[in-house]
Amino acid sequence: MKTLPELLATPGPILALAPMQDVTDLPFWTLINRYGGADVYFTEYFRVTQNYRPQKSILRSILENPTGQPAIAQIIGNDPVALARTAVELSHHPVAAIDLNLGCPAPVVYRKCAGGGLLRDPSRIDGLLGTLREALSIPFTVKTRLGFADASEFDRLLEVFSRHRLDILTVHGRTVAEKYGPTVHYERIAQAVRSLPFPILANGNVTSPESAKGILEKTGARGLMIGRAAIRNPWIFRQIRDHLAGRAVTLPTGHDILAFIHGLFDSACSPNVPERSQVQKMKKYTNFIGEGIGPEFLHDIRRCTTKSEFFTICERDLDHDRPMSLEPSGP
Repeated sequence: MKTLPELLATPGPILALAPMQDVTDLPFWTLINRYGGADVYFTEYFRVTQNYRPQKSILRSILENPTGQPAIAQIIGNDPVALARTAVELSHHPVAAIDLNLGCPAPVVYRKCAGGGLLRDPSRIDGLLGTLREALSIPFTVKTRLGFADASEFDRLLEVFSRHRLDILTVHGRTVAEKYGPTVHYERIAQAVRSLPFPILANGNVTSPESAKGILEKTGARGLMIGRAAIRNPWIFRQIRDHLAGRAVTLPTGHDILAFIHGLFDSACSPNVPERSQVQKMKKYTNFIGEGIGPEFLHDIRRCTTKSEFFTICERDLDHDRPMSLEPSGP
């Protein structure tokens, strides 16, 4: 398994699977890896509080990492002592780096001044970065948004980041207030590439091989972090590599997508929970997959309640061999 410096020394852009809470767990890593997979995998965040001990369910992704690729453990919180203690504990496991989350836009997180909430207080971020960098003897990375309310806040944040020896900075080109809206400020990611002495990964609206190439050209980033698009299209990492290398891009057929959905169900849905709960869990994934299938699929899948209904709808729309791009069909 490569170390982070070895990964950064390889040619070509780095493709990372974004951390997504309740999604990027061990079963999802295993499944994504079958379809080409990422170059580096970020865990769900370890939500650090004063007396926190790392959750065994998230640790499993690290300890049983099936991908053969580096794993980065992401932490979130605002207590410098607790964050440093947890970061050091996690560094004793087979992780390539520790990543600090400065971008989560969920109100339940940012209202407690964690994740994206910290972006309102750059001086506090400055202290946290210094504490964590000093505590760690392994690579230390950060994932950030541009600011809390306005992209102009990024100027101040860049000053803070420049004072610390980060190994990678992932920049999600939206503010917390913009959530997952249509606008991504790629010029701000390019600003980070020009301003900072360490590698930058670009994050935000990487939806296709073509968009990936365009974002790399616009920003000059060392690589890309891909989140929701990897749920919708697990082939996207392979497709991007093929497109950048000038090879033909292979699109999945309806049958391929149907097999992926069956794989998700088998890997993510415990047989020990009620059927309705299994279906509800699958809706988390098909809300994204459905964006590349069509509005009728999304409408019906969101209203089904049984496994039989769920797969009847999937088979109705996907029992064919036509190639599908899986790009979102609407805004």
